[in-house]
Amino acid sequence: MKGLTGIWTVAVLLLAPTFLQAQQSSYSPEVDRSYPTNVYWGDTHVHTSNSPDANSRGNQSSPSLAYRFARGDVVGALNGEPARIRRPLDFLVVADHAEQLGVMASLQAGDQVLRQSEVGRRLYETYRALSDEPEARRRFDRERDLQWQEIGGAFHRSVWQRVIEMAEEFNDPGTFTTFSGYEWSSRGSEPGVFGNLHRVVIFKDGPERTRTVLPFSSVDSIDPEDLWRYFARYEEITGGEVLAIPHNGNLSNGEMFALTTLDGQPLTTEYARARSRWEPLYEVTQIKGDSETHPVLSPTDEFADFEAWNSWAGTTSDPTWHRCCQNWDPEAQPELKKAEYARSALKRGLALEETLGGNPFKFGLIGSTDSHVSLATADNDNYWGKHILALPSATRMLQSGSVLQAAAVGWEAAAAGYAAVWAEENTRESIFAAMRRKEVYASTGPRMTVRFFGGWEYSSDDVYRPDFVRIGYSGGVPMGGDLSAAPAGSAPRFMIAALKDPDGATLDRVQVIKGWRDASGELHEEIYNVAVSDDGRRVRRDGSVDPVGSTVDVADASYTNTIGDAQLMAFWQDPDFDPEERAFYYVRVLEIPTPRWTAYDAKYFGIDSDDISDEVWMVSQERGYTSPIWYTP
Repeated sequence: MKGLTGIWTVAVLLLAPTFLQAQQSSYSPEVDRSYPTNVYWGDTHVHTSNSPDANSRGNQSSPSLAYRFARGDVVGALNGEPARIRRPLDFLVVADHAEQLGVMASLQAGDQVLRQSEVGRRLYETYRALSDEPEARRRFDRERDLQWQEIGGAFHRSVWQRVIEMAEEFNDPGTFTTFSGYEWSSRGSEPGVFGNLHRVVIFKDGPERTRTVLPFSSVDSIDPEDLWRYFARYEEITGGEVLAIPHNGNLSNGEMFALTTLDGQPLTTEYARARSRWEPLYEVTQIKGDSETHPVLSPTDEFADFEAWNSWAGTTSDPTWHRCCQNWDPEAQPELKKAEYARSALKRGLALEETLGGNPFKFGLIGSTDSHVSLATADNDNYWGKHILALPSATRMLQSGSVLQAAAVGWEAAAAGYAAVWAEENTRESIFAAMRRKEVYASTGPRMTVRFFGGWEYSSDDVYRPDFVRIGYSGGVPMGGDLSAAPAGSAPRFMIAALKDPDGATLDRVQVIKGWRDASGELHEEIYNVAVSDDGRRVRRDGSVDPVGSTVDVADASYTNTIGDAQLMAFWQDPDFDPEERAFYYVRVLEIPTPRWTAYDAKYFGIDSDDISDEVWMVSQERGYTSPIWYTP
């Protein structure tokens, strides 16, 4: 289905519907408006010099640089070049690791509070006498790892206080919102194997509440259930609010969405309710790759293999270090990956809800960068890498194999992603509330505007009305919502509108991804093409669509918007609906192909095409993922 073509008309249609409704209390229809009309863009996952891994690899910039860059200032990148984001973000979470939070930065600054304790003073003296010899550095790192908790509560409180104060300094309600937060960095249950169960912790509150606690780290506990208990205590004591966002799980060694607890016990109803309460969102895309789905899990999905990390750990000295990324045991791969990717986790959640009475994997979808160079940019032509070793250079995309995979150096790293939030205003309260209700979506970089509504009574022409957003809220639920109790003989109806990034590529297609549990307990998925661009392209009876084509000139790192549409709109009713089956639906919006960051690097640095391996991805098809709408019988 091809949409309209006036981009500004649809911008008004998406963001500011104004048709009158019956029984309104005033001639002005907006007096009675009770739904969000603004989409805000942000990054919930940026690291600075307060993170030990970022600092040890050369990032000695304070959180100030991260905030200034995100709000649109020109800043000095870590290689000395000026850097600027294409458009300012609306909100930011600096999420430095809680483990050794601020220790390295404090050692470098000669922090007086650090040196008040005997342990801190001894560590400082060791650091000052440190040579450049690698083994000396490793010994120091081991000593720091063992002693950082013993430095003293006064030091840890002073670092956390600085984190809070910096967030307060840059928080500008209505213009640029900041949250106090950090990253809890559990490596999972198996010693020596990197499980990556990391969570970004976000506090809604200001310093009057957040300064009464200290960050709960994986040294306190590696078990996420203990993290949730910390959240419960915080809210009970302070009256504040907090949530956690799990990392993309593609490097989690099959643990992020496991069917057992960390200590191997079966999941319980209490676990399901706690996880869905404290973790309403999931980071589905970031620099370490995309984790919507994987070809092993979705072999019939032609768009499943997007920015998947396939070889990252396969060449490390320890062949089991990242089992999730290599074919060390092909038979085990599917089972591991089912616990690492969003779509399979959402399906697992349907099954668990049937048995537990609660769904632990009922999450909305966002993206973020996981930048460790303080720069929250997800644009392919403005990609500054994960760590300082991956800053722009003529060699970064040519590196692979054993070259510092943990620094995300090499062509498999992705320039992604961002979080989009539908909220009433750009404030902590409004954005946090939108996160809590899951009215959010993920982007791999482009700032496309996407609306998604589900209900029982929408008509096929409602999506084309100028007040369709009002109709969407009044007659159903938005992304992140729930449908239940299907009327007899009815199937859920959905309205979808997607508008291109005004500074980006046109759109290829809109898809609805459905997952469901049948009467026998089997889990299924189906992909429906519901809107496609360009005259002459149609959805065939079997659901397939011809490729949109490509205008990419790899050598010139350029493309044109002569194919694709500026916006796509669709009304879709599930043709395979069974009112007795639990299901979820989410939208995937695809752009036309565009140059990847590797193509921009090749052009900028004059890299000869003969030096670039055929396996290097040079073209990307960027996308967005909405939070699901769930159906429960």
